[in-house]
Amino acid sequence: MYKKKNILIYALVFTVVGLIIGLGISSNFNFHTKGFSSDSDISKDSIEVLSKLNQAISEVASKVKPSVVNISSIKTIKTPGFSSPFFNDPFFRQFFGDEFGFFEKPREYKQSGLGSGVIVDKDGYILTNNHVVKGADEIKVKLADNREFKGKIIGTDPKTDLAVIKINANDLPVIKFGDSDKLRVGETVLAIGNPFGLTQTVTSGIVSATGRANVGIADYEDFIQTDAPINPGNSGGALVNIRGELVGINTAIFSTSGGYQGIGFAIPSNMAKVVMDNLIKKGKVVRGWLGVSIQNLTPELAKQFNIKDKHGVVVGDVVEDSPAEKAGIQRGDIIVEYDGKKVEDATELRNRVANTPPGKEVGIKIVRDGKEKNIKVVIAEMPSDVQKFSGTFENLLNGVHVQDLTPTLRSRFGIPKRVKGVIISEIEEGSPADGVLMKNDVIMEINRKKINNMNDYKSVVSKIGRNQDILLLVYREGSAFYITLTK
Repeated sequence: MYKKKNILIYALVFTVVGLIIGLGISSNFNFHTKGFSSDSDISKDSIEVLSKLNQAISEVASKVKPSVVNISSIKTIKTPGFSSPFFNDPFFRQFFGDEFGFFEKPREYKQSGLGSGVIVDKDGYILTNNHVVKGADEIKVKLADNREFKGKIIGTDPKTDLAVIKINANDLPVIKFGDSDKLRVGETVLAIGNPFGLTQTVTSGIVSATGRANVGIADYEDFIQTDAPINPGNSGGALVNIRGELVGINTAIFSTSGGYQGIGFAIPSNMAKVVMDNLIKKGKVVRGWLGVSIQNLTPELAKQFNIKDKHGVVVGDVVEDSPAEKAGIQRGDIIVEYDGKKVEDATELRNRVANTPPGKEVGIKIVRDGKEKNIKVVIAEMPSDVQKFSGTFENLLNGVHVQDLTPTLRSRFGIPKRVKGVIISEIEEGSPADGVLMKNDVIMEINRKKINNMNDYKSVVSKIGRNQDILLLVYREGSAFYITLTK
């Protein structure tokens, strides 16, 4: 009885002490957290600012979304058969059956793809990426109001990875073009597209950088870099500024996992508009041509050429009878200004010349022997033999795109002067050479015949038969070796 009484007393004491401590902690917690009360901590000014920001982003998205479409494509992929002496061996035929010869036969299969596009004309013209519609047998376009149309390719430009398609529709919501040259790093942008097939997705971010080149996506690169999340399926979608103006065409992501990692690239709207207008009006892109080989002005070269300002490009060579030669530009000149704007690097000048309409007279400021000189040049149209050759052949080199090996390409890929030939710019998926040859390989010989330029390449390849084996001498990553293409 005594023990029970003590236990009750102890329990009562502990309960009272617990209540006292609990009240103390509670009052202390209330005291320290009083400032975090939801009723008193967020000021009206803060709420108004955030509300206005939310409203602004929502209004921009609502304005632009109807102009962004979903593009789905279907294309036929052809794969060559595999030849092996085992396929005709009676033992293997008996053991595995006649199905063993399945791999001998060329095969075809359908491949589907998803992307985005932007309506640029009320009568149905849509701007997108070339890789979204490349090789497509069938294109379907789905609008924001869920209407579906069959799309037709009007023109493509692999050099910038842009394409224009058209649907039979009228009075469509058209996006307004902005001036991408006025974009500043840190500026807010929205990316609108159809990532992973999820239609009408809007993400926000900032402009991380402008003028990104040497990314390896296209020949003419002047990308806007953004951290606005871009994922597969966003390609061809819109990058817009806070005024709802198109400032870029979303093109690619930089990723090691295949998903968003904070770096996306968009083609500037000013470049896209030039290409788009050419494709719609002429069916092809007409580019300006100066006729020089150029390289970046390094600190060492600036010192040798007595250049104080570290901007400009060095003329390494001048093409005979080109606009540059006619204007008096010489090897060793430093081009510091083009059409009234400073020249920062070779890629920038190359893009600006290409976007100059043929026939236009532009002013070029050069430095020669330490002295500035102003020159007038009439830009010409880029000759066809200067551009890439994308011929189709009925042989094992079908789908291999090549171009002349220029000094700029030699410098970029570290190819020595002794190596002569044409450089592979692209190999189409399903090409017989796919997986054997690689992008940036230099083809030096074909069937023991030397290849010095694209004319040699076309002349030799055009005479090769459909089922004829091809022996190639290829330069790749510092060494030359022979490769055989067989049916």
